[in-house]
This record gives sequence, structure tokens and C-alpha cells, in this order.
Amino acid sequence: MVSLHDMTMTGDAMHRFIADLYPICRSITGDGVRQTLDIIRARIPLSAREVPTGTPVFDWTVPREWNVKDAYIKNARGERVVDFQRSNLHVLNYSAPVKKTVSLAELKGHLYSLPDHPDWIPYRTSYYQERWGFCLSHHDLLRLTDDEYEVCIDSSLAPGALTYGEYYLRGERAEEVLFSTHVCHPSLCNDNLAGIAVAVFLAQHLQLLPRRYSYRFLFLPGTIGPITWLALNQSGAAKITHGLVLACLGDPGHSTYKKSRRGDCEIDRAVAHVLKHSGTAYDITEFTPYGYDERQYGSPGFNLPVGCFMRTPHGRYPEYHTSADNLSLVTPAALADSLSKCITVVRLLERNRSYLNQNPFCEPQLGQRGLYRTMGGQTGEALNELALLWVLNLSDGRHTLLDIAERADMPFDEVANAAAALLAHDLLKACG
Repeated sequence: MVSLHDMTMTGDAMHRFIADLYPICRSITGDGVRQTLDIIRARIPLSAREVPTGTPVFDWTVPREWNVKDAYIKNARGERVVDFQRSNLHVLNYSAPVKKTVSLAELKGHLYSLPDHPDWIPYRTSYYQERWGFCLSHHDLLRLTDDEYEVCIDSSLAPGALTYGEYYLRGERAEEVLFSTHVCHPSLCNDNLAGIAVAVFLAQHLQLLPRRYSYRFLFLPGTIGPITWLALNQSGAAKITHGLVLACLGDPGHSTYKKSRRGDCEIDRAVAHVLKHSGTAYDITEFTPYGYDERQYGSPGFNLPVGCFMRTPHGRYPEYHTSADNLSLVTPAALADSLSKCITVVRLLERNRSYLNQNPFCEPQLGQRGLYRTMGGQTGEALNELALLWVLNLSDGRHTLLDIAERADMPFDEVANAAAALLAHDLLKACG
């Protein structure tokens, strides 16, 4: 198990990693995604895939590639009153290029602000309808009093590619555990640099361990990314037996799990069990066809067992999709806690299997094997001794260790450790 000291150091390292990614202007396509994947590649051997503009992917088409070099609004004195160089949120993401002088009245039709949070810059997008625009604090909007302004968005919308990253860790079995996270947001930390950080550090952790399952990590632009990946991997997607979309994992709120479309598959039960026994507050919500990319993996044609692991869900914290989703919102402690829970879920999946009791006619004598107290009549029996009895009783080839842990209302590791001890004494045999 990872020590508290190690997790504290890991949380600090994750926060520094987010700080490295924070300045990059990302979108669903473009050089910002490539730059982000390059930084990830310095930590894990990521492969990048370029899917050309115009490629049909189910009912969608890979869009034109968007890049932006500079953008500003200048007043009559030539001063930049809105400046992309100060915050990449100032540009409407996927904005069409523009360079002209406009009246204040016309300009206001292209401006987006947050009157309820007048110091924050909103994050707004226009991926699939061409328009130009700027985002700014409401205080800055109220300061616009000149009759005319020079506007410039030095961007390009041209044939190019959609870029995504993939990292595959082979295990003993072909069945895969999927971790998917989106890489299309610009300078926003919780949504979703935190998800990227958890995925990268989880992959680094799994590199060092023996693996029963194979693991696939996807770093994709939201919505169009998983649609593209699924279109290109339609047959291979059937290997995914467990999966999580990782999002909003760095804020101080408690953990939230959104179930897969199936609602009762092993990943749903595994995450629920880990959260129940974590000693921290949590929420579990039912699947809805709205949210992050779990809705693509869970579309009826695929119906993959993929849920979504978060802290405070999207739209339920005031900083969501604003400039206030910055480095001060995400904390090392929250990042480390999210990673630790993902590691615990993986550990459960890896150890969960069915066994067959090799001495099924009444209880075997555990004391003579050193597995049980030899003096009877004591109170406060150790939990692991009760776990031994539960495992022996329900190891009939039909119950998994997770089944036993749920029925016994015990932490999974207590049950799995009991099974390991019984296996070592030839009292169990692994099924399959």
C-alpha cells in the first residue's frame, strides 16, 4: 500500500504537473492538444493518432483544425483592453478569424461575461457553428465606453486533423480496463487537467505492477474524441470489461461516482465498495445520457461498462468553466485522494475472482494451520478471522470475493487477504 507520506509527495507532484499544462491553449483539435500530449509523453510512452479532417465517424465528421496565435480588443488609444496573451479564455474557443474595427454596439453582440461573478472570465465554445467572439470579466465589459474598437482574432480553421493519445499496458489477459479523460479544455484546472494528472500518475503506478488485466489509457478531446476512437476501434472495444471516465478530480469536494449505463456491472460495484469503505463522504448517482464521455462509451450500440469518477460534478461548483478554475482551486490533497481511490479500485478488480472451497464439508480446523485463535471463548474476534469463515462459506465457485465482501459488509482487502491465506494452505482453489 502507498504510505500517507508518499501520497502527499505524489499530490504535490501532480499539482506541479498541472501547473506545467495550465498555460496551454487547448481545443478539440490543434497544436495545443499536441503540445499537451508531448508533455504527457515525457512521463508515459504515449502514442498519438492523427485523424484527418473530413473523416466520417458514425454520424459525425472530424472537423477542421483550429489554432490561434493572438487575439485582442484595442480601444481608441491602441491599448489592449482584452488580451489573449494574458488569458487564453479571452477567445471564444474555436472562434473564426476576424480583424476589423467595429462599433461598441456591434462588439457587444460578440462578448460573453458573467454578471453574477464579475471578476471571472467565462469559458465558452463554438465548435460546430462558425462565429467569432471574446470572453471577458463583467467588470471589463462595463469599462468599454469608446464608440469604436479594433478587434483581432488571429486564428485559423483549416483542413488538418483531430489528435488523441493512447497508452496500452498489456496484462495476462486480453480483457481491458479503460481509463479515459478529455484534453480539449484550455487553462482550466479541475476540468480537466486534474483528470489528466490522475490518469498519467495512475498509468505510471500500473507500469510497475504485475497485471491480470490489460489497461488502456485514452487522452481525447471531449465528445468527438471518443466518437472517433470508437469508430476506429469498433470491434476492439468489446475487450473493455471495466472502464472509468476521469474528470473534475482536483477540487476539495467529496468523491462522486456516476454509474455506467448498465448500472450494476462490476465497475459500478467496485467503485461503490471502495467509496463505502474509504472513510470519507461520497455520492453515487445513476447514469444519465448527459455529462462526459461515459455517454459515448455507454451508447446502446456499445453499452460498455464505463462509469464516471469525479469529485464535485461538472456545473455544481461555481468556478466551473471560468477563469476561477485555476491552480488555487485544485489541491494536492484532493488529487492524491482521487488517485489513491483509483488505485484501490484497480487493486480490487485485479484481486476479484471466484474460488472453490477444497474442504466444503463443515469448517476445516483453522487453528492447527495457524489461521485461527487456538483459545476459545474470547470476545472481540479479529475481523480477518471472520473473513476466513465468510470466504470458506461462500467459495462455491459462484461467488466472487466482491460478492463476499458486499454480503459480509467488510472491506474488500480483508476478504482478499483471507482468501490468499486459505489458498496458501490449499483450502481454496481458484476457479477459471
